[in-house]
Amino acid sequence: MDHSEWRTRRHRQLLGEHLDAEPEYDRVYEEAGLAMTLGKAIYDRRKQLGLSETDLAERMHVSVDDIEGIETATEPPPIAVIMRLARALDVHLAGGDEPTVMIAASAA
Repeated sequence: MDHSEWRTRRHRQLLGEHLDAEPEYDRVYEEAGLAMTLGKAIYDRRKQLGLSETDLAERMHVSVDDIEGIETATEPPPIAVIMRLARALDVHLAGGDEPTVMIAASAA
């Protein structure tokens, strides 16, 4: 499913059309939202720490392209990379029942 299908479905929802349940669409849409939320949280924390993408990439032993992909949600990271991000940014990851990402600074 690509972005053009998402926009079409979203547009149809806004017009009030009844749409049949599409579990695959819902799963992909939720994952994309989580990836965007995570990317923004990583970007915000990196900026808060005064780190460049290069600095963070060096801390994690990955490429700058990997950091850019995470922050722009073009490449959702595997859990191992998320855990390395948490260590590199000195944060704990927390979540709840709702699809959300919260990054809390570690206690000193």
